[in-house]
Amino acid sequence: MSTTPRAHESRLQAWQVLLGGICGLVLTIGLARFAYTPMLPQMQAQAGLGVADGGLLAAINYAGYMSGALLAAWIESPAWRQRLYVWGLPLALGITALMGWSTSFGVWALSRYVGGLCGACGMLLGSGLVQGWLIRAGRRPELGLYFIGLGLGIVVSALGAMGMTRGLGLGWAAQWEGFALLGLVFLVPAWLWRPPVPPPATKAAAAGAPSRRWMALMVAAYFCAGWGFVINATFTVAIVEKQPLLAGQGPWAWLLVGLAATPAVFVWDRIARRTGDVGALLIAFGVQIVGVLLPVLAGGLVAALAGALLYGATFIGIVSLTLALVGRRSPGNPGKAMARLTLSYGVAQVSAPALTGHMVQASGSFDAALWLTAGVLATGMALLVAVQRESR
Repeated sequence: MSTTPRAHESRLQAWQVLLGGICGLVLTIGLARFAYTPMLPQMQAQAGLGVADGGLLAAINYAGYMSGALLAAWIESPAWRQRLYVWGLPLALGITALMGWSTSFGVWALSRYVGGLCGACGMLLGSGLVQGWLIRAGRRPELGLYFIGLGLGIVVSALGAMGMTRGLGLGWAAQWEGFALLGLVFLVPAWLWRPPVPPPATKAAAAGAPSRRWMALMVAAYFCAGWGFVINATFTVAIVEKQPLLAGQGPWAWLLVGLAATPAVFVWDRIARRTGDVGALLIAFGVQIVGVLLPVLAGGLVAALAGALLYGATFIGIVSLTLALVGRRSPGNPGKAMARLTLSYGVAQVSAPALTGHMVQASGSFDAALWLTAGVLATGMALLVAVQRESR
């Protein structure tokens, strides 16, 4: 006998919904997206992937992510939002395995594009479903704990790449298959404890949506955050590997990003309770600028790893605080509001890696691209100040 969505919801505990969502993020972001970062140098060395093509594949991934954000912003049906999220879980494993099945750029591009769609399922549909469940259950609607899945996904991708490379001596193709097998561990709880179908939005909840000006400023600021995120997410390992005497140390930087990101979600929630969400975002943007410029201003492994540490500690706070803030301001359909905001994040994620790849290939250095990224993040801080004034 089948159970109704409401009966399923009543059986779930908060820890189950959160843990299932965390595992879903590891699948849809940590494997379907983040595994590409530690794999990029190996694909360049073993599969003939060029720097510009590596950036192009990252841009294609984010084109898929942006397509998913468009779809999430368009869908009104709660049942379809939940259905697409659930479909994205096993699909994330399939497209991860697909990366190792061919040396064709077209196949890689298809995998990266669909991986972007899966990422949107986890980041937007999943976070909206989890936050909606927390609100209905009378829990604090913070998403810091949920987004621990981002940091954990980075740790899984970094340790997986290091273990399969140094411990097992696997080639690039076999490592992609290994990541897909590893994902089965996370698929089970993500599937069993998936958020249920939410009820239709009430008119009172829909009436509480934020103003157009407030949303426009947040959209622009989140574009700047997306630029800073994607440059580090795509090229952190490559930046370390490119420095003299640091070859082979890149995976350690990526692991450090994940280790910093995993506990940072709790810290940023605490900071936001004292300074407000926008105040905490300003701090996070400022710290991330320092992390971006450290490899430029001070060469060497320490500076590169410190930059990775600061990036890991801040990007997850920016994502968590922004999406939670917008979700709370739009209780009628938090996932749809998050998706609209994230479209600007997607534009940055498409344009920034492709531009950076060509800049690095032309100059032989990441310095100019990192200075540009710092400038974009500083612009984001100015926009957040305007958001703060608009709120007052």
